[in-house]
Amino acid sequence: MHQLKALILGPDSFVSTIIELKPFLKINLYKDYLGIKNTNIEFDILFFHNDSLKVKSNKNFIDNSNAIKILACNNSDKVNNYDFILSLPTTLKEINSVVENLLAKRIFNKNSSIKIKSYFLDKNEKKLVRNQKFLILTEKEIQLLELFQEINKPISKKEILSLVWHYSSDADTHTVETHIYRLRKKINEKFLDDNFILNNKDGYYLWKKEIKSRKIFFQQNIEKEWLSQKKEKEVSKEKKLNLF
Repeated sequence: MHQLKALILGPDSFVSTIIELKPFLKINLYKDYLGIKNTNIEFDILFFHNDSLKVKSNKNFIDNSNAIKILACNNSDKVNNYDFILSLPTTLKEINSVVENLLAKRIFNKNSSIKIKSYFLDKNEKKLVRNQKFLILTEKEIQLLELFQEINKPISKKEILSLVWHYSSDADTHTVETHIYRLRKKINEKFLDDNFILNNKDGYYLWKKEIKSRKIFFQQNIEKEWLSQKKEKEVSKEKKLNLF
């Protein structure tokens, strides 16, 4: 496991006790001195005592953080909105075990959920989700969406056949056409979106807006260059006139 950055928040007695365990923990520990939580350090874990939540700035920082949140407290009856509640007293073994399990869960969840346009692709449950609606996908449909997401340009049928089905490029592309037709139909029926998977003469793709924005970007640059050249000619002409 790589060394994770963990910020310790709480009473001095709690912080000092955790810091003393630093050589035996699988995380790098930081205590909040000189407002370290307001720096640009990105913490992987927030390990905080229940008393730290009484300080408004601490609570706001914790609530707004995307880090793994481990709450240490004596009574957890009224607290249930953090990643893990560690009951005190605890052991070194338990702290390391909690960190490892939470990290594994975070990595698993991160790899299993992909944002595609205004949708979320849940690879674990094989769902495409948007606005509380979801569509069940096949394994091949998931692979197609991952491919379109990863390669931000039109992909030919033969390329898709090779990358998803691992067939030779001279194989029949009817398989690709059939799968994409069915996937488009499913998405349109569930989400009323008939522009999710697009295609042109070069192949299938997702990101029409990005392709369009590039054209606008290049067009704007050309126009700027043209205006700049025109202005230079006018200035040059004006200088010549001033000579006479």
